[in-house]
Amino acid sequence: MKTERGVLIVSALMSLLVGAVAVTAASLTQSKAILLDGLFNLVYFLVALITVRISALATQPDDRKFPFGYAYFESLINAGKGLLILGVALFALGDAVIALLSGGRTIVAGPAIVYALFATLACSGTAWLLFRSRRHNDTPLMRADSENWLVNALISSAVLLTFCTIPLARWLGWHDIVPYVDSVLVIAVVLLCLSVPIKMARGAIRELLNRAPPRAVRQPVQAAIQTALADLPVRQLQIRMVRPGRQLYVMIHVVLPEDYPLINLAALDAIRARLRAAISAVHPNQVTDTVFTADPAWAEPCDGLPPLSEPDETR
Repeated sequence: MKTERGVLIVSALMSLLVGAVAVTAASLTQSKAILLDGLFNLVYFLVALITVRISALATQPDDRKFPFGYAYFESLINAGKGLLILGVALFALGDAVIALLSGGRTIVAGPAIVYALFATLACSGTAWLLFRSRRHNDTPLMRADSENWLVNALISSAVLLTFCTIPLARWLGWHDIVPYVDSVLVIAVVLLCLSVPIKMARGAIRELLNRAPPRAVRQPVQAAIQTALADLPVRQLQIRMVRPGRQLYVMIHVVLPEDYPLINLAALDAIRARLRAAISAVHPNQVTDTVFTADPAWAEPCDGLPPLSEPDETR
């Protein structure tokens, strides 16, 4: 499957399927670990429905209602997705700790093992599909879904192995540990996957706050700009970048000498076209604005930092 929309729809349907099966299995087995898995997937399904719509909007040009386009919707949905999953995880963690302190809970191991095997196969298959599809559409929405399904597959595998220890513990006569297996498993699953929604939400919120993109994105763009302007007598160069979702916005202030010979505006437009082509070579999804001036005051950063200064953070 090569279209982003088609893959996201499949991802949403698989979340609904796994979530529905998990809730049914949780009622049969009394396992809160399976219920947690079901809630994860059902929440993800609800957000995925919005994600499919956002994937179509993200490629739309700007209009009167949204003069800077729809790229920020992509960051918004990823932030909401991360915060929702984080909320479910923390709720499940608290419930598991309470159950653990009150003596644990007994679950039906047979159906639990069958569900865990189904979830492992379903999540692994979906993760593989998204990994293959990212060769054609490696977008922030696709990356978020791919990471989600990879974590889902790893967690389901761990749940399967853990549930298999229940009949083994009973066979060995270790009956005292059986009631605690489910609660310990929920705590382990939450702690294992807690970093994924935190990283997802943190990165998206930084984009919504117009934080500069990572250094790995900035440096190639800056190098391309400097190369494209190498034949001009540039006195000062100031480059500002933000990247909401898949769209990179670049603002370039070029300070030229006051006596720079300017034949006509078409000459400046030719330089602008050259800059856009150079940036497109390293980041295809971009919007570039270039301002030429002879007064350095127009290019000064608002906080007084020198041109092309890099933030201390590398991410």
